[in-house]
Amino acid sequence: MADETIGIVGAGIVGLATAREIALRRPGTRVVVLEKEYEVAVHQTGHNSGVVHAGIYYASGSLKADLCVRGVSLLREYCQERGLPYEEIGKLVMAVREDELDRMENLYRRAGNNHVPELRKISKEEIREIEPHAGGLAALHSPRTAITDYKAIAREFAGDVESSGGEVRLGFPVTSITNVPGGIEVASGQDRVRVDRLILCAGLHSDAVARLAQDKQEPRIVPFRGEYMLLKPEKTDLVRGLIYPVPDPRYPFLGVHFTPRVDGSVEVGPNAVLALAREGYTRTRVSPKDLLGLAAYPGTWKMAAQHWRTGIREYRGSFSTAAFMKDAGLYVPGVGVSDVVRGGAGVRAQALDRDGTLVDDFRIHQVGRFTAVRNAPSPAATASMAIAEHIVGAVFAS
Repeated sequence: MADETIGIVGAGIVGLATAREIALRRPGTRVVVLEKEYEVAVHQTGHNSGVVHAGIYYASGSLKADLCVRGVSLLREYCQERGLPYEEIGKLVMAVREDELDRMENLYRRAGNNHVPELRKISKEEIREIEPHAGGLAALHSPRTAITDYKAIAREFAGDVESSGGEVRLGFPVTSITNVPGGIEVASGQDRVRVDRLILCAGLHSDAVARLAQDKQEPRIVPFRGEYMLLKPEKTDLVRGLIYPVPDPRYPFLGVHFTPRVDGSVEVGPNAVLALAREGYTRTRVSPKDLLGLAAYPGTWKMAAQHWRTGIREYRGSFSTAAFMKDAGLYVPGVGVSDVVRGGAGVRAQALDRDGTLVDDFRIHQVGRFTAVRNAPSPAATASMAIAEHIVGAVFAS
């Protein structure tokens, strides 16, 4: 119905893209975005590295693969229309050890199935032409991979929602979600909002908010903090574009890489350490409630049993700059401990199943008037506009 009110919990880039898509696709529908913070894009979106992924890594036929490729096209066009940063600086996915060459070849075939544009295999000599200071035995070169400013895009999305008659209500932490005759009541303390349908895009709190709506208990969110180093300003010319490792398929994180930002800085990282709070951007941030929730969930212990060696290595890098930079030096041999300073950190909302499996693909639940985005890892920012199309199509098909 055109006169419906659609509520969206979460003003990160996925929630705002979804709100914008509803406003554009269904004129006359009232959209209200509910956000606990006092500005948009505070958490995962605001701490994003800014990479617009081309779709190299994702399993063919997965939602990640399909929505990433579509999302890049939509995002590039949007940034160009709005004068937002969008720089195609290119990416090298580089093999630095002999045992990575077969994995790189598999990645190349996968990227071909995903229709990644202009991707090619290059030799050691060609690597030096693109990145004169890089190491590596061979690489995949993706010239169309770009960088942007996702927080600026999210603010633009919020403006689109409001200019179309919608509302972005800040300072509204959701405390209860209740089915009422003909709709849903969302409460924040004594404040109430009534909607006809509700879409949950709550990121780091997606499982907790979904439980308020009586959704399934699983998957649960496990927060992983990714910490970065920054190249010192006089060293940023050592890196021209994005330099990434060949990923290890046993683990969902990509490993340490070099990421130029639109502000001219270059990040090195991230590692991936278990955070002690959902919003644990520093080592000292601890939430007893979040820790108890992790300890009580069987999947946490099963995950730890599978990945404890990797966890120890990642924690070593968290406390030691030398350990952090050890792998980085394989990709840009001229970069060492004296060339970096501690940078910022982000927290990834990693969904975890009860059997200890780290959920790799997007996962979206729909039950009646509720739609819950339960897992939206990278490339969610890249794919945000395509995810919005997917969600809106599903919501209004029911």
